[in-house]
Amino acid sequence: MIYNNKKVKDVNIAYIGGGSRGWARSFMTDLALEPDMSGTIRLYDIDHEAAKANEIIGNKISNMEGVVGKWNYTTVDSLQDALTDIDFIIISILPGTFDEMDSDVHYPERYGIYQSVGDTAGPGGMIRALRTIPMFVEIANAVKEYAPKAWVINYTNPMTLCVKTLYHVFPQIKAFGCCHEVFGTQKVLKTICEEKLGIKDIPRNEINVNVLGINHFTWFDSASYQGLDLFPMYLEYVEENYENGLDEKDANWLNYMFACKHRVKFDLFKRYGLIAAAGDRHLAEFMPGDEYLKNPKTVEDWEFGLTTVEWRKKDLQTRLEKSKKLVEGEELVELKASGEEGILLIKALCGLKRVVSNVNIPNSCSQINNLSNSVVVETNALFERDAIRPIYAGSIPQDVLELIKPHVENHELILEAALTCNIDLVKQAFLNDPLIKGRVNEKQVKEMVNTMIQNTLQYLPKGWKSQISNE
Repeated sequence: MIYNNKKVKDVNIAYIGGGSRGWARSFMTDLALEPDMSGTIRLYDIDHEAAKANEIIGNKISNMEGVVGKWNYTTVDSLQDALTDIDFIIISILPGTFDEMDSDVHYPERYGIYQSVGDTAGPGGMIRALRTIPMFVEIANAVKEYAPKAWVINYTNPMTLCVKTLYHVFPQIKAFGCCHEVFGTQKVLKTICEEKLGIKDIPRNEINVNVLGINHFTWFDSASYQGLDLFPMYLEYVEENYENGLDEKDANWLNYMFACKHRVKFDLFKRYGLIAAAGDRHLAEFMPGDEYLKNPKTVEDWEFGLTTVEWRKKDLQTRLEKSKKLVEGEELVELKASGEEGILLIKALCGLKRVVSNVNIPNSCSQINNLSNSVVVETNALFERDAIRPIYAGSIPQDVLELIKPHVENHELILEAALTCNIDLVKQAFLNDPLIKGRVNEKQVKEMVNTMIQNTLQYLPKGWKSQISNE
């Protein structure tokens, strides 16, 4: 990298999963709108044609009128080519295909286990992790060999286990996970604040929050705007809107694909006194299965949704058609900021500014003081030149800690299971999972695990085949 007049040139970024049809385009657009950095993006993907399409799209964006961030996009054929002499590494991959995810999400429904996302917690999240962890072992080893000093930014789910695997394989890695769920809850607070105070267009990042928890099950124990404590305001709003939730028509920030009324979030606040800082679809999967995900009618009553894999497949077709049109010049990319902070964090790590943001990293500084140092937690951290400095978050209240503990235990079980091809550890984790516990017996769990692993065997190490055949 070359520093010149508070700008950075010749930044080299490797994008693993460079054929992405979704997040990659947002990343390209954000880079195009950033005037203080320029350089090269190396796109690596097992789907070489998809990466090549993004190379064409990325270079078209760089040549658009009004673009201030100039980047050269190039497709590479190997991790070695992607990572050698690199400054930053982005990981955004889909482990397996939506056919495997169909089994992850929908097969447990035969046993009365419903999942609203299926990529982080619950049976779907755990089986997805078995596919993902070996991939992250390979990536971590490649980083260790070719780019040990590069910063690694992960966007892949299950976030916690992805980051945990990177550090397990290469303890000196400089890796962290980014997730926008906290931003969504800041925007809920912003919306309430604007309504209560009669103020318009409060910047989301001026809602100051203390973040503590694990990815997709994060919590705020304090929130303020310009010194004003927002908890009393939030309590008042929850009391007034508990039954109806946050009206989507009034929440102009709700441009996410999976909107909800935040009634699960409001209910958790009434029960535990902290603001749950993720979307309802994610929060529900960490709670006991007889609460928010008992059946589709219960989900409907709480006014969030079950994201079907059939929908994801149709959405993928739409994205493929969009990519084709962009490659062929039939459409142009809209130059609009995504609202993500990835580029901002890269700027901070380049030394162009200092930023405080939520981040997923090991609890090595005891930033949450009543969780083990080996746990990957989500808290705030200060980003500055070549450093991430965790901000002390304090303790998780005991009643919320009890909700988090089974998932922390399962992260350990699933990581070991993935590394050793141990089906018994997977069954143990299933029995321990709150969506399943007490609702499915051991025989049914054995059947579920066996079939779900069989359905994803193509993307698992060879050692799993003998596990299945011995059942």
